[in-house]
Amino acid sequence: MKILLVKPGIALGDHIQPPLGIAYLAAVLRASNDVRVLDFGKMDRRDDLFSAEVRGFSPDIIGFQCYSPEIGEVKRLSALAAAAHPGAAIIAGGPHPTLCPEETMERLAPEVSYLLRGETEESFPLFIKMLGGAAAPADVPGLAWREDGKLRVNEIRPIADINALPAPAWDLIRPQEYPPAQHGAFFNQFPIAPIVTTRGCPFACGFCTAPILSGRHMRKRSADSVMAEIETLYHKFGIREIHIVDDNFTLDKSHAVSILKRIVASGLPISLAFPNGVRINTLDDELLDLMKAARTYLISVGIESGSDKTLKRMDKQLNVALIREKVELIKRKGIDLAAFFILGFPDETVEAMEETIKFSLELPLLRANFFTFLPLPMTPVTLKLIRDGEIGKMDVDGLIFQKVPYAPKGVTRERLRSIQRSAFLRFYLRPGIMLRNLMQVRSPRHFGYLAKRFYHWILM
Repeated sequence: MKILLVKPGIALGDHIQPPLGIAYLAAVLRASNDVRVLDFGKMDRRDDLFSAEVRGFSPDIIGFQCYSPEIGEVKRLSALAAAAHPGAAIIAGGPHPTLCPEETMERLAPEVSYLLRGETEESFPLFIKMLGGAAAPADVPGLAWREDGKLRVNEIRPIADINALPAPAWDLIRPQEYPPAQHGAFFNQFPIAPIVTTRGCPFACGFCTAPILSGRHMRKRSADSVMAEIETLYHKFGIREIHIVDDNFTLDKSHAVSILKRIVASGLPISLAFPNGVRINTLDDELLDLMKAARTYLISVGIESGSDKTLKRMDKQLNVALIREKVELIKRKGIDLAAFFILGFPDETVEAMEETIKFSLELPLLRANFFTFLPLPMTPVTLKLIRDGEIGKMDVDGLIFQKVPYAPKGVTRERLRSIQRSAFLRFYLRPGIMLRNLMQVRSPRHFGYLAKRFYHWILM
């Protein structure tokens, strides 16, 4: 079969990185199918180019990746795809279909006929067999479909052995052609590719979807597999910086150590960063020394709050004193540090938000991201807000930080957005921090993407 896999993105256009999940899926599917990948963000978001690609390829199946705020764009693009090639079966997968199959199917019908939830490297081939009559819908893990006017939803089945998966189809993604608009905004070398070494999250942070999407059981790739991928990216695609985007790279220390030692032993002159964040309480001297030896220049951490009371409500298993201790340890190792903070967590006061902002200014951070709280679907915190009547039907298209979809009781959304803007400006307008960040702008094109990001975070 001919299969087109589409990464839609959202209209902000300042965050364009290689779609790693699609690369894994494409690697599995192309063993028996003709597979192409289309990243709408790389096409300057031009509908005419998208429709021409669909018509030219004439795929049997069109699969859309769908994050929650992308659902409106998936709806729009699926209608374009159906018009360009009416014979294709159109499906959607990714976080939002996994979390909210009923809402997703309601929003995306009639163009989208099926959803594939959870990890799809095993379920997608079964879905193809189903379309050919060699399997029943009930045989496809994570499938959602309509039957007799009712939505049927199969249970998700996480992949037990991620080592058995083929290497991502990087030749279909061409990571070396991506613009300097990566996850972490800044970089040391270019081009960049993201990799994962684990799947699953055993933690229970009440605001996070990770354990719902990838399961609570952590599964690990071997150091041999990871190193082989890095060497392929370096030698075949010219990649010079690796972003490890695991949810929990350092949780299993022996696993992290084995991979870092292999990177050091390889002698490859790559840069290493962790823009998705690592758990700060897992870092120690041995890990940080190995990270430094592996040419790590930046670690991101989820600090979230400068208030112990708020951290406890978040179930972060952190406190301010421990954060200070670990941040100072990272600084002593000579590795730059970026931190994530959340403003406007449920029941948080303006005074507590100010504690967080002041905390960020006291820490030796190079960068800070101040996110407003997002009530992500199906998380414990969001479900409680719904039960308590604090939020009703969510506008998932607005689930981006710049739109402030939620503010705690006693704080307006406009006030929260103002606090967020103030936090960014207070952090980055300090002369030392501003100069250090400006010195890391690599090209006029890179500056252009940073300017877009500044506009969306501060001026929108």
